[in-house]
Amino acid sequence: MKHELRDKDGNPLIERYNANERSNHWITAICFVLAGLSGLAMFHPVMAWLALLFGGGQWTRILHPFFGLVMFVAFAVLVVRFWHHNQFEPGDKQWLRQIPDVLNGNEHALPKVGRYNAGQKMLFFTLIACMAFLLLTGIVIWRAWFSHLFPIGVIRLSAVLHAFFAFVIIVSIIVHVYAGIWIKGTMGAMVRGTVTYGWVRKHHPRWFEQLMRNKGGR
Repeated sequence: MKHELRDKDGNPLIERYNANERSNHWITAICFVLAGLSGLAMFHPVMAWLALLFGGGQWTRILHPFFGLVMFVAFAVLVVRFWHHNQFEPGDKQWLRQIPDVLNGNEHALPKVGRYNAGQKMLFFTLIACMAFLLLTGIVIWRAWFSHLFPIGVIRLSAVLHAFFAFVIIVSIIVHVYAGIWIKGTMGAMVRGTVTYGWVRKHHPRWFEQLMRNKGGR
């Protein structure tokens, strides 16, 4: 029989992410920061000082693509784990139409949300697209190994696209982090792995109902 999770005061908790999922997430997040900082160091002379974090310009150029590869692989594992939870459903369109209610915290007026809301699902697929394009364009401009296989025009276009998708993913992650801080209890879910019954009932009522049905069926 599985031991029921409880906080220090004895209140029951719900597991939102297990240890493997949290570790996978933080590997992706750390590699994102490292890839982002090393990429910015090479993007413009104003930010060249960031190369000092990696041992200088040469080491920055060497390490940046490897940070990106580890980030891509770790994120790919997350995609496999959470793909089925991020499929769009009929209520998601209505949720998006009611963005003012979302921003004002009127969650009682929204369609019942499952494990993830429509905004989280949009972020999920935005990240998939960005990761895919960053990998493909990164391979083309990876001078040490692959760039000699492509004509100069393709390399130049790939460099521009790589910068564009890097910008999109950076903005997306900033929004992701802000939303995690804005909705109290969300960051704790990715640190401790658990959330309270009240948190789930408030922010993800349809998921809560499903969990309670499954619990009642055991």
